[in-house]
Amino acid sequence: MDDRVAMAVSHWAPRFTMNGVTAGDFERITSALASWDDWCAGWSAVAAEHERLGRDALAAGRDMSAGAHLAQAAVYYHFAKFLFVNDLDQMRAAHKKAVTCLTDALPFLDPPGRRVEIPFEGSRLVGILRQPPGEGPHPVMIMIPGLDSTKEELRSTEELFLERGIATFSVDGPGQGEAEYDLAIRGDWEVPGGAIIDYLHTEPTLDPGKIGVWGVSLGGYYAPRVASGDDRVKACIALAGPFDFAGNWDNLPILTREAFRVRSKSADLETARFRAAALSMAGRAELIRCPLLAVMGKLDRLIPWQQAQRLVDEAGDGAELLLLEQGNHGCANLAPFHRYLTADWAAGRLGARVSRGQATPA
Repeated sequence: MDDRVAMAVSHWAPRFTMNGVTAGDFERITSALASWDDWCAGWSAVAAEHERLGRDALAAGRDMSAGAHLAQAAVYYHFAKFLFVNDLDQMRAAHKKAVTCLTDALPFLDPPGRRVEIPFEGSRLVGILRQPPGEGPHPVMIMIPGLDSTKEELRSTEELFLERGIATFSVDGPGQGEAEYDLAIRGDWEVPGGAIIDYLHTEPTLDPGKIGVWGVSLGGYYAPRVASGDDRVKACIALAGPFDFAGNWDNLPILTREAFRVRSKSADLETARFRAAALSMAGRAELIRCPLLAVMGKLDRLIPWQQAQRLVDEAGDGAELLLLEQGNHGCANLAPFHRYLTADWAAGRLGARVSRGQATPA
């Protein structure tokens, strides 16, 4: 196992298994990889097995199983493309399969999902809208992935909000997923965020006065950046996000720096470092007017926990920090210690359910 495979396995195993990869498949796939060059093909091969299960179930009219299998296949194809920027053709082929599998699964999920395309700067922002049962209008949580994640990875987190009566809109923004080929990573996420919120205001079954924004990793920067520039956001959750992305550049794994280089459309790593400096909450955190919850692991090897502390300190009143002493990046190794609490926190701020009884007043 070469260094890059070992790095991915050691950093991300809890994240993979929390977001839909079985422990057995994770071991089966990664133990067979001798080189990072084999990563995409290895994951894609097992993804294809799950996709076949889904296609067979669909042909047999077993819709529930089809949806489950295809959504799981989408996650596997996603992790095949993940940080695999050394062969962009392979990466894009795996990504296309991830998108197709999730799209085909959407009608059979519970609750089902709907693909939405928002025109943006000559391209599009693609999201998945899922709504809880009932007529609405529902509160809604915008869900923003990170540098190496996409909307296909967020289903297990969506479920937490949906079961509390909060609709979810998981979206690929500039430099992410379906938008990464045309739109570069950018720091001023209040701009794409504003376009997303404009769209949500057109959905009659969503409550325009109860919009939250959640983000993980680099999305944990994007979410408060949106909140800093748009007072239509009523609650913000930043999970493992940087305050100043360039501040820890030299300590980032090479896989992360290379992915940022590609998705920021930078010619080399020095240019990427320069562009990373645009991702900063300096002068922005104090503009956040809604309640803010920052969640961070103290053992995070990518983003120093002090960056979350700085975000909360500069945001001031209404900002809270949940710091997990043994948490890794994204606190995936301690999921039960923050995921339910985060969902309850959002429900309380958006007037959704924290129990099977009545909604809480926002």
